[in-house]
Amino acid sequence: MSEFISDLAAIRGRARNSIENGAVTSSYKGDRQQVVKVLNEALATELVCILRYRRHHYMAKGIHSESVKAEFLVHATEEQEHADWLAERITQLGGEPDFSPQGLADRSHSEYAPGTDLQSMIKEDLIAERIAIETYSEIIRWIGNDDPTTRKLLEEILKVEEEHADDMANLLSRVG
Repeated sequence: MSEFISDLAAIRGRARNSIENGAVTSSYKGDRQQVVKVLNEALATELVCILRYRRHHYMAKGIHSESVKAEFLVHATEEQEHADWLAERITQLGGEPDFSPQGLADRSHSEYAPGTDLQSMIKEDLIAERIAIETYSEIIRWIGNDDPTTRKLLEEILKVEEEHADDMANLLSRVG
């Protein structure tokens, strides 16, 4: 392996230019507008998931409902954390997080399916988690090495979404 050498004078000069771009430097290789658009779609997905999990938390009834309600609430809280992370990253990239309820369902990758009973609620949440897993995986591949910070953030979210899917699959087997 060769020695790492960097032109610090050039880096310092570039850091002084375009300081209005905050964390985004000339080394950023992504298409910021497109990344912000995709992140806003992911934000909408998380917001829809929060709303669905919250509804399921309050509407769950039946013999297994107490433990399932608790799981729904934990997932809603974790989805809120994901939404917060995404909104923060969007602003770091110079974009504006879109929290508008108008068109929220259209921007979301997953659907808002209320479910009619405990089993259907769990199924709908499992479907939504599987959608999130697939779309986050696609976004991560699309970003590649152009935006390592966003990629790492999405990988962290993906890890939790996979845990959520596993939780829902386990609950479904218990309740079903």
